[in-house]
Amino acid sequence: MRLQLHALAYNLANFLRTLALPQEVEHWSLTTLREKLVKIGARIVRHGRYVRYVVFQLAEVAVPRALFAEILRRIDHLRPRPSPIST
Repeated sequence: MRLQLHALAYNLANFLRTLALPQEVEHWSLTTLREKLVKIGARIVRHGRYVRYVVFQLAEVAVPRALFAEILRRIDHLRPRPSPIST
């Protein structure tokens, strides 16, 4: 079971690397990806007035803001969009 989980994690990381990373960082190893994108400290700030407004604050030491936003945008585009409902 443990080997299967490791294989799944490795394949998922490779899948993400090939589909969601911009050209300037697609050469990063899986270790570098884990250290720069996953193992970074962050703070989530949620405002009481705005239910859907959440701020994700992290240091720009490992990954610049524009690069991180581009990666998130590419991941978002991987998600299938719901088909329009016809009446």
